[in-house]
Amino acid sequence: MGSGQVTDWQGKHVTVAGLGVSGVPAAKVLHGLGARVTVVNDGDDPRAREQAAELEALGIAVRLGDGATLPDGTELIVTAPGWKPDKPLFAAADEAGVPVWGDVELAWRLRKPDAAPWLAVTGTNGKTTTVQMLASILRAAGLRTAAAGNIGVSLLDVVTGEEEYDVLAVELSSYQLHWAPSLRAHSAAVLNLAPDHLDWHGSMEAYAADKGRVYEGNRIACVYNADATDKPSTEDLVRAADVEEGCRAVGFTLGTPGPSQLGVVEGILVDRAFVEDRYSSAQELAEVTDVDPPAPHNIANALAAAALARAFGVPAAAVRDGLRAFTPDAHRVAHVADVDGVAYVDDSKATNTHAAQASLAAYESIVWIAGGLAKGATFDELVAASAKRLRGAVLIGRDRELICEALARHAPEVPVVDLDRTDTGAMLQAVQEAKRLARPGDTVLLAPACASMDMFADYNRRGEAFAQAVRELGA
Repeated sequence: MGSGQVTDWQGKHVTVAGLGVSGVPAAKVLHGLGARVTVVNDGDDPRAREQAAELEALGIAVRLGDGATLPDGTELIVTAPGWKPDKPLFAAADEAGVPVWGDVELAWRLRKPDAAPWLAVTGTNGKTTTVQMLASILRAAGLRTAAAGNIGVSLLDVVTGEEEYDVLAVELSSYQLHWAPSLRAHSAAVLNLAPDHLDWHGSMEAYAADKGRVYEGNRIACVYNADATDKPSTEDLVRAADVEEGCRAVGFTLGTPGPSQLGVVEGILVDRAFVEDRYSSAQELAEVTDVDPPAPHNIANALAAAALARAFGVPAAAVRDGLRAFTPDAHRVAHVADVDGVAYVDDSKATNTHAAQASLAAYESIVWIAGGLAKGATFDELVAASAKRLRGAVLIGRDRELICEALARHAPEVPVVDLDRTDTGAMLQAVQEAKRLARPGDTVLLAPACASMDMFADYNRRGEAFAQAVRELGA
């Protein structure tokens, strides 16, 4: 099974690793193509049994409670993206010479010959927003598109469905890219790189390398973050990529753009990459005020989306119209309410330090609500960078002590309220404590820099709890 399309699935023995959101559709699609499918799953819980029963009714074999043994005769494994590369199943596959694909790789191989090209976006933070902005811009240009991949529509559904598309806006995680060796996008962007999921990848270098796979084989543009100070930088990843002849590196910056860059001049988003003479002219695309919210990190997202759209030939007016039509998802720098001259902002989606730092940079004087599951992160850099903006901090969640220690080291004068409780009612108390610390003109910002699962089902529930607590203040 080389890198080309697989045309004959009849009777091929395929093992699908993991039930979940990607495993079930993959098993159904492969079964529909005539493959002999066995699904293996580590867990054997009520949800897994329910999914297994649904697949077994179609004639698909399912093995619960043993995801480690390679089924006899397996010719290909299609894995859920979250399965770690060091699992015994993959070691057995490697020994037997069996290839391993992710669901994205499977979707890529199942495309029709004249399928819509992919504009791909990855990065530690901002992927979903950027892909949604991009889809909005493409629609404003009259193109048939969908936001797909790690969000929105499943890529498998898109490539096997009846609907015709001109171009796809595709969000890809580092996990998905790890298992997608033959993916070749029309153009792609890596928005930023910060330590995340290192427990999965094993090292920052391995994490960055998987993100950088999105640039492999790009045809028109590799879009990178010209402001990034991280090492390796997204520009380093472009340099390392093997792209098609004539593909260009296109940077985005919050400053004045150089040639082959998009940037900001006097409140205007401008393009000096996709213009006739990029050394002496620039194309106005939109105003900063067309971006919602106009926080610095979100302007960067808009520039990356604009660069990918322009790489696809979209006119400048469609960039403006698409950005104006876009509204961000809940819990992403969402203004909840003003109470007694204090703004309350929900950025529960800031589940790591990089996202929280971008959020904190958007406001002048902040009472910060933070804490949760740290996922191995450290907080010194975040606190040092944000200390001068902090009026106070209210800490919740299991790993709050780590943030408390960083505040003591880098912002000793900032008052800290340490809430020693992890029940869901803690959020109401946190908001009440934040109100007590805040002054008119301040922003109370929920930007936890941590995952939510110690206290809440997910970041959405955490954000909803915050919004509910703010409404109770206002009442």
